[in-house]
Parts: sequence; structure tokens; C-alpha cells
Amino acid sequence: MTLDPAYLEYPKRAHGYDHALYPWSALHERPPVTWPQGSVAVWICVSLEWFPIVPSDTPFRAPGHMATAYPDFRHYTARDYGNRVGAWRFLDALEKAGAKASFATNAAVAERYPELVRAVLDGGHEVIAHSTDMNGTIDGSLTEEAERALIGDALSRLQAASGVKPKGWLSIARSQSFRTADLLKESGLAYCCDWVNDELPWRFNNGLINLPLNHELSDRTIIAVQQQSADSWAQSLEDAFDWLAREAAETGGGRMLPIHITPYIMGLPYRIAAFERLLERLSARAECWFARGDEIVESWAAITA
Repeated sequence: MTLDPAYLEYPKRAHGYDHALYPWSALHERPPVTWPQGSVAVWICVSLEWFPIVPSDTPFRAPGHMATAYPDFRHYTARDYGNRVGAWRFLDALEKAGAKASFATNAAVAERYPELVRAVLDGGHEVIAHSTDMNGTIDGSLTEEAERALIGDALSRLQAASGVKPKGWLSIARSQSFRTADLLKESGLAYCCDWVNDELPWRFNNGLINLPLNHELSDRTIIAVQQQSADSWAQSLEDAFDWLAREAAETGGGRMLPIHITPYIMGLPYRIAAFERLLERLSARAECWFARGDEIVESWAAITA
């Protein structure tokens, strides 16, 4: 039996992915990018999270949320450790290394821990929006009105509590709906960090920029999920930096290394030294440019405009 030729026809078939959200391109086909210094932009992104003690499974339960019968004081206080202790160790480590970072902040964190957010800003770091709290998840099951309200609530509360209008957005679990990019652009944001398909920024067709935040190298993936050591995590990042620096030298185009860290994971006393050693080693490399997310986005946009 011969198939009707129409069986293989697909009206949305296009180069790359079959959608019109952004144009597809391979990294090696683009003009080279030159950073203000070095050849590898090292972007440290810290998640500042507040987990309600009763999790919401609508639309889904956030990674790291409460697990045992409620009230789950064990996991609740372990998460709270990050904001009470771990995040402050990060600030000390960043200051020692002369590195600036982006802090993806739940609006509830800014409201509950104003002294922490003030220390972040006083240290010269960036605050980006990370939903309302860890129940504020997004997926395609939300109505447009509900998603718009969630994004608006997160942005307005974060700005009111911190005094800063964020430029960037990180969704919980990097999860979006089909309309999220348009709603983020509508809300006045310059970039998001949810799409992980590159090692350089790229632009949606609506003008919103995506700053890829690779989850494979996060402390959650390597330490909490894969059960590797803090030293193994740090070595993976050094290996990645070496590869990117070599690739940049060979191609003449800059690269980006995202480092996604979580205060209640990497901020523990038996892990934080590995983070400090990593920062020390990277800061000694001529190829390294420690940069906030907004600095990378602005530099890339100026080059590629």
C-alpha cells in the first residue's frame, strides 16, 4: 500500500524547530561575540526561594518542595537554612572573589528577608524575578488571565519590597506556557532565563532576550540529584570553563558559562569551600569575565543589534 503524499506534509514545517517563537541558528554560524573583558562570561545565578510549608501541586510541585506528611518541618527548615545562613556565605565568597552575580528572588523572600535583599543590592549584585514563592509555578494549564496575574503579582511585590524593578525573569523549574514569553515582554522585562538550548543569549521574535541557564551544571542536578560531591561539582564547572575558553580561542568568539547555585545546597559548611576555591581559580584566569545577567544581556544586545 502506497502512502498518500499528503500524509508527509506538515504546514508548520520550518528550518529548525516547527514554531515561530524565535529563529533557529547553530552557534558556529553566528558572528563572533566579544565581551568587555575575557572570552568566557561567567554568570553566577543564585536562587533565593521561599517554600510554603504546604506545597501546591497545581499546576505542579516545584523541585525541592516539601516531601513528607505535613507539617514537613524537616524540609521546611532545611530550605530556610539557605536564607538564614547559606546565602550570606555566598555573599562573602562573591565579595572575596570580586565577582558579581544575579539573585533570582521570590517576591516572598524580598518581603520576609529585606535585610538579605538589601545586602545583595549593596554588594552590587542584580535581583531578578523568580515568581511569587515556590508555589508560583507556570505551565500550559494556566489560563492567560491567571498567568498574567501571577507574573504581575511577582513583579509588583518584588519591586515594592526591594525598591528595584527587575530586568530578568527565571520561572520555577524553568517552566513556561506557550504564551509566557509574550507575557514577560508585555510586563516590561528585558530577558528570561528559562530556555537552556544555547551558550549565548538569543532573542525571541517579540524582542525578549533569553539568557540560557544550563541546569546540567547546577548544584541541584550534580549534588542533590546525582549525589556527587561538592568537589565533583566544582571540577565539572572547571572542565566546562576550560572547554569554553579553548573553543573561544579557536573560533574567536566569546562564550558563556552559567553557574546556578542554591543557598541550602552549596551554602552548607562542608560544601562552601569548594565554591570559594572555584571562584578563586576562575578569577585567576585571563579568559574569565564575572558578569551579572543584565550585563551579559546588554553587552550581547549592543554587539548584535
